[in-house]
Amino acid sequence: MRPIPRNPSLLLAEWASATRAADIPGRIRHVAKTCVIDTVGVALAGAGTPVAGIARPFAARNYAAGRSDIWGTQARLSAVGAAFCNATAAHALDFDDNCYAGFVHGSAVIVPAAFAIAQETGATGADLLDAITVGAECEYAVGAAAGQDLYDKGWWTTGLLGPIGAGVAAGHLLRIDARQMRACIGLAVAGAGGSKSCFATDAKALLAGAASAAGLTAAALAAGGASGPDEPFTQRNGFAALHTEGAFDSTALAGLGRSWRLETPGIDIKKFPICLSSHAAVDVVADIMAREGLSADEVESVLCDVPPVVVANLVHAAPATPREAQFSMEFAIAASLRFGAPGVEQLRDDVLADPALRALMARVRMVSGPMWDAERRRAAPEGASVVIALRDGRTFSGYRTHALGTAVNPVAPTELRAKFLRCAEPALGTPAARRLLQALDELDADVPVRDLLNAAQTESLTRMPSE
Repeated sequence: MRPIPRNPSLLLAEWASATRAADIPGRIRHVAKTCVIDTVGVALAGAGTPVAGIARPFAARNYAAGRSDIWGTQARLSAVGAAFCNATAAHALDFDDNCYAGFVHGSAVIVPAAFAIAQETGATGADLLDAITVGAECEYAVGAAAGQDLYDKGWWTTGLLGPIGAGVAAGHLLRIDARQMRACIGLAVAGAGGSKSCFATDAKALLAGAASAAGLTAAALAAGGASGPDEPFTQRNGFAALHTEGAFDSTALAGLGRSWRLETPGIDIKKFPICLSSHAAVDVVADIMAREGLSADEVESVLCDVPPVVVANLVHAAPATPREAQFSMEFAIAASLRFGAPGVEQLRDDVLADPALRALMARVRMVSGPMWDAERRRAAPEGASVVIALRDGRTFSGYRTHALGTAVNPVAPTELRAKFLRCAEPALGTPAARRLLQALDELDADVPVRDLLNAAQTESLTRMPSE
């Protein structure tokens, strides 16, 4: 095993604390703003879920009042409480973005922590974008250094790496210096964890909330003088030794500020509120059905040949709950055949119990065949080869390396705006949702963040219980 350089956390801390707006190219700031818009939108949609309804009263009982908004409500809490609630809501529908540097949901954890601190401190929208960019780049650099094996081993990287991104973003807004930032990273890494056993349960969203709150807490403690391990990645009982059998490619950190993981591998924006592992197969099925003018009644079977990681993620062949359905290839394909696409409105018990939908799920089979060698898995990490067989004996096939919406296959900006409005309008009403979208479009300016949501809210805001 190659020796690990002894200073990865120092490299991260020095870059994160020194980076300013002028160091971040405009195209990267635009990606960060897209992450903000998408995250706020899916959080507003997620605010109405049962798990978000569990998070809010817990936070109200255990965190102090403050100046940070609980999105989708008229309540406010301290920054840590708001980060917990909003990150939980942002991940509640599994509709938030993803990055292949770490196989991690980054924005759902980073954006709520940064927003909460920005509202508490009076930071501007431009400051917020600086912080989110720096936090994301540090988290994704660590994810790249750890490699995909971390995720494949069963670690839930969002919980494990999320406190780093949230902590660095919060620390940047708190203007902590390199020494304090190193302590923040040490605190965030030493206390982080998460396993993929959380999938298809409330734990997944709640642990995203906990990761956001933990990162913010690490930054606040470091700002107050707390110390953490200087090298949490490299020491004998540190991150690499415990999580990756000693593997940690510190060269992945060397390009910070010169190359940007927000750009490459980029950010994947979800079209559907289900695990991204199913999206490529859904796209292939939709393409075939539309191109051939087929109906669900004509389909005899659907065979999805996918990489091993997809099989590992989508374990619920006959999902019994909406949460299980989000991790089911059978549900994803059946919902596409029956409804045109798997949407939020299909994530209900009554829809899941529909006999016609259950019958379609029984016609779907998922395998991981020999085509998925190492080279193909790198080229198509969650790709899909699909064969649809019809009752009349005809077959149609298709292959996709990356789903529509992923960084290498992006959707048009108009579709991203439409997604935001679909998510935000039920919570805010159409006029307020449109005002909020406009405010977020103009985020990169010297306007206090605390004014953004307030300016968009009207009497039409749906008031969810703040408990």
